[in-house]
Amino acid sequence: MFEVHPYDGKIVGETNVNAKNIEFIEKSFKGKDTIRFAFMSDSQRWYDELEAFVKHINQDDDVNFVVHGGDISDFGLTDEFLWQRDILNGLKHPYVVIVGNHDYLANGDEIYKKVFGPLNFSFIAGDTKFLFLNTNALEANYSEPIPNFGFIKQEEGKNVGEYSNTIALMHAQPTSEQFNNNVSDLFQHSLKQFPNLLFCAHGHGHNYKEVDVFDDGIIYYQTPNIGKRQYILFTIIKDSYTHELVTY
Repeated sequence: MFEVHPYDGKIVGETNVNAKNIEFIEKSFKGKDTIRFAFMSDSQRWYDELEAFVKHINQDDDVNFVVHGGDISDFGLTDEFLWQRDILNGLKHPYVVIVGNHDYLANGDEIYKKVFGPLNFSFIAGDTKFLFLNTNALEANYSEPIPNFGFIKQEEGKNVGEYSNTIALMHAQPTSEQFNNNVSDLFQHSLKQFPNLLFCAHGHGHNYKEVDVFDDGIIYYQTPNIGKRQYILFTIIKDSYTHELVTY
């Protein structure tokens, strides 16, 4: 008798996905010398390719976890979040999802928070702290602090001495149209206060790219959209790392 509105926000199935997987990651890989994770992004309109990614990465027993770099939805529709969540739940590896600018459309950010959790979060795997940062200032219409320097400063003071490396992951990099570039220098300065910032990685640009954005030795890696059937495989060993662009 009633037609459900596509932006209704009624969630069917699993919620708070990131927190559940973070708990597993932190317990499972505590003290591990080598951490290997797949970084993919922008799956919003490529359902078949996302399913193919899940089948492909499930064959790699050396991967510890998967990071989705955002834009899990195209129009902020409730069903888009749920359909893609259900595909990603086919992973045999734990995964987390960063919020993207398309995930902000309509009331998508509220749906994201219900399904996946807070817009900024972190965890420690092995000897490395992973910072996941919301950088979609334009899509949020500058209505909230993005980047959230309060969160970044809080994280700087947490878990001191429990890790020796840091990696920052986000959807849109500094210099992109989504980023609040009035604060880009302060953003980079804040990240470099963390122990041994190894690199930063992001999605949004839909092609592979690696750029020293601030000419300070910190590389920003851009992973392609999943429609290209590509992702970046990062391996952290002690205080260094390697990376590989994988095509499947």
